[in-house]
Amino acid sequence: MENVELDVNKYVEQTSLLLDLQIKDEYFDGVVANFEKIKAIAQLVNSFPLPEEVEPAPVFEP
Repeated sequence: MENVELDVNKYVEQTSLLLDLQIKDEYFDGVVANFEKIKAIAQLVNSFPLPEEVEPAPVFEP
């Protein structure tokens, strides 16, 4: 799979159209900024290597 950089601005724009979600102009930049933060956190989490023997728990118990 090719490593393609995500254009967050375009992602928010297209996803809001797909969901029929009206984002007011004054909020759009804030929504994009929050998705940029979410993207950075997700990249950090996804880059963490897990050992092969790790299995998901069948039930989540906090």
